[in-house]
Amino acid sequence: MKRVWTGTAGWSYADWAGIVYPEPRGTGFHALPYLARFIDIVEINSTFYRPATAAMAQSWVRKVAPFSDFLFAVKIHQSFTHQRGQASADDAAAFLRTIQPIIAARRLAALLLQFPWSFARTPANRDYVTTLFRMFAGQPLAVEIRHSSWNDDSFFDLLRENNVAFCNIDQPVIGKSIGPTAVATRPDFSYVRLHGRNAANWFREGAGRDARYDYLYSKDELSGWIGRIKELASSSDRVYVITNNHYRGQALANALQIKNMVSGETLEIPKDLLKQYPILEEIVRKIRAGQLDLFGGEDDPSSVQGRG
Repeated sequence: MKRVWTGTAGWSYADWAGIVYPEPRGTGFHALPYLARFIDIVEINSTFYRPATAAMAQSWVRKVAPFSDFLFAVKIHQSFTHQRGQASADDAAAFLRTIQPIIAARRLAALLLQFPWSFARTPANRDYVTTLFRMFAGQPLAVEIRHSSWNDDSFFDLLRENNVAFCNIDQPVIGKSIGPTAVATRPDFSYVRLHGRNAANWFREGAGRDARYDYLYSKDELSGWIGRIKELASSSDRVYVITNNHYRGQALANALQIKNMVSGETLEIPKDLLKQYPILEEIVRKIRAGQLDLFGGEDDPSSVQGRG
């Protein structure tokens, strides 16, 4: 099977202290090289709210230098997707300059255009996304659309024509929300984002970011996505899988599970994460007992190592 990169959306969360990251942190600790011991991609979300600087991007590249396979996905600024009509081709060029060190180091997995749920398929909106595709032409571009009206063959054909990857997402399926898919529209990579299924807080007025993304996927829920990821891998050279259910490190817990289920790679787990999520402790116990797969079967040759 072709290679799957698995990681988290973001890395700078206060609530990860003592769960993902050791507490207290030692001298010289930095989250990126620490995470790179366990996962092989992170999605930079801060660029959605404010552009990075080339110096920041260069620093991120330096932090992961020892990890040759580690990649970054970069979320494009909200002025292109949520403040539509305000950003120009010059703004797109300026945004790309801020992440040039990532591009130059061959660490860029993809650029992500993420639209809000309310962005439905209309002729005007179709024209708008096409304009954005042209602004970022030549880059490894992916687009996340959350409204089910875009789940249409004509839209997928438009993506193929513009060499843009469709972002397959998992979210609470409420009303016109798009459901799980396995659509590949670029031959070189496919993209997956898992947001959690916290339906009670997803559209609740006043629900903050942490409440919305407070969700831990179950064994059965992840198993459904393993089949989709393998299907995507049969249609594209790479699959990037990003977990965005970040609250209290749940994204990392699920990313590690997916990584092992898909690839059979030896799995290392931060010791504090083991304490927080019993399913991960169960994995380590089963491995020590000689059961080599993630959830207790006997056909998978993978192995898991608890890190303590």
